[in-house]
Amino acid sequence: MGPMELLRWQWANYPEAHASRANLLLHIFTAPFFWLGTVLLLAGLFTLNWGTALLGVACLPLPLIAQGLGHKRLEHRPPLPFTGPWNFVARFCLEQWINFPRFVLSGGWWRAFSGNT
Repeated sequence: MGPMELLRWQWANYPEAHASRANLLLHIFTAPFFWLGTVLLLAGLFTLNWGTALLGVACLPLPLIAQGLGHKRLEHRPPLPFTGPWNFVARFCLEQWINFPRFVLSGGWWRAFSGNT
């Protein structure tokens, strides 16, 4: 599945996979750590500033672990298993950088959080 198909598939299932208020809160507070970590990692690599790159790497485990546990333990419908390491990276990055912000900006996060779905 290519990136565009993955985005469409993920988006079509997004509201169902993000219905728990606790998991929604986990996402809203941890996604910025992923964004910061990604930006710092890439900036550090492009400028050969290894301290910045390491700081970026240090920011990444929190959202990975918290959101993974949130999906596994808090949602009624757990996510489908990853088919491999690249599927994991693609799904997580596309969710964090595209589909989650899209969910928030479209009002989907608030509707799910307030129970108006």
